Amino acid sequence: MPTVENASPADDSSPAEATGIASQDWATASASPQYRAAVVDLLGALAYGELAAFERLAEDAKLAPTLDDKAELAAMASAEFHHFERLRDRLTTIDAEPTAAMEPFARGVDAFHRQTAPSDWLEGLVKAYVGDSIASDFYREVASHLDTDTRALVLGVLDDTGHGNFAVEKVRAAIEADPRCGGRLALWARRLMGEALSQAQRVVAERDALSTMLVGGVDGMAAGFDLAAVGEMFTRITKAHTKRMAALGLAA
Repeated sequence: MPTVENASPADDSSPAEATGIASQDWATASASPQYRAAVVDLLGALAYGELAAFERLAEDAKLAPTLDDKAELAAMASAEFHHFERLRDRLTTIDAEPTAAMEPFARGVDAFHRQTAPSDWLEGLVKAYVGDSIASDFYREVASHLDTDTRALVLGVLDDTGHGNFAVEKVRAAIEADPRCGGRLALWARRLMGEALSQAQRVVAERDALSTMLVGGVDGMAAGFDLAAVGEMFTRITKAHTKRMAALGLAA
């Protein structure tokens, strides 16, 4: 993806002065049952998100105007499925049942995708670039508060799957060919922003272990945002969204 894509709100994923859980490995941090439950929730949410992304990209490929575009989306879908496999395998390694870990998040993720189903090829590209990137920003922020082993895994599965440059090139070319579509796509991206942020907030709010880890820490270990930091986190995510909109040639 382009530079703006990789300049996530949580660029400093390994804080220089990491303390508490963020300075520990999994073997040490997982001694806290509450922290372990939070990580299982987080990996379950991510795993189902990757599986849903795979399904969606495979479906969006049907809208592709050319065989080259279809092949590009198929490659992206394959990358998403590989990420899912890594998360599934990690859940198994830490003695968590992957399906049980993913199940609490399936309804919310599926609802998000139903509510933001693209009507055409360009809307699908904007969703892949803008909507997925907002979710990735959120999880990168969360990763800065995880143990070193889990943080490395989460950041690894958030790696670029090729959406960024591909989407920017195609959307900008479409706007250049027909400037009228810019307004429609800008409105679509704003809707995605609202829905994606709401989804991220629900992921945390509906799972006690996860929300406790992110707000206030776990078992006295300084792992988490304070309430003011939560607001700052979403401000950073919003700013990153504005930069991506500019990369697409759209008004935020």
